[in-house]
Amino acid sequence: MAGNAIKNDFIYIVLVKAHTGLGKVSRVLSGGYEYSHIAVCKDDRFEDFITFSRRRHYAPFDAGFMHETRGCYCFGTHDRVKLKVFRLPIDLRAKREVYHFLRHVERQQDKYLFNLYSMVTMPVLHGFVIDGAHNCMSFVGKVVELSGAVRLARPYYRYDIRALDALLTPYLYTERYFSDRSYWCTSDRGAQMPPGYMDRVSLRENIRLFLRLNKRLLSRIRKGGRDAGCHI
Repeated sequence: MAGNAIKNDFIYIVLVKAHTGLGKVSRVLSGGYEYSHIAVCKDDRFEDFITFSRRRHYAPFDAGFMHETRGCYCFGTHDRVKLKVFRLPIDLRAKREVYHFLRHVERQQDKYLFNLYSMVTMPVLHGFVIDGAHNCMSFVGKVVELSGAVRLARPYYRYDIRALDALLTPYLYTERYFSDRSYWCTSDRGAQMPPGYMDRVSLRENIRLFLRLNKRLLSRIRKGGRDAGCHI
């Protein structure tokens, strides 16, 4: 990671046209807007996508900090995925801040929750903070803010994917289909998840995961306040 921090002068923000059921529903509700997921890449190989997402394909409520690969997006009959990539220039100070934030969240990933409530109410409430919780939009929004490449007109967690798309237009790098024959996905940098990533998850298990996530989120909300360590 230290080596990348020295040699890279850019950070890449990647919009994903996800093939998931939620992605398809999102496109219908948004009037056909293609992209329903967003991530950060440190280089232009686009093999390591850092984000908040599901840890298992068929378990949407088992979610949190993730290192994804293109194999997470190309599955089943889908052998390619459409990505829209923005290349943000970052100076040394901004690079340090971005990398510090990414390291902090990764090291504390067991303490971070997936901010489901902010995600599902985004069209109405336009985003809100829960201590120690992110979704893909707030996580990437924070990286964009720290990059200093653009000026945000509102708090980072109030930008949805379409708003980030519009904000970053001057830095469009490429928009095209990428293919990947590798079906591996990683939950920790350099560590492969087993093939069970694509195993079916029972309705009972998904209900259990949904209830557990809700319990933990509600507990955070009841405690109130704001943890500066979780939102640096």
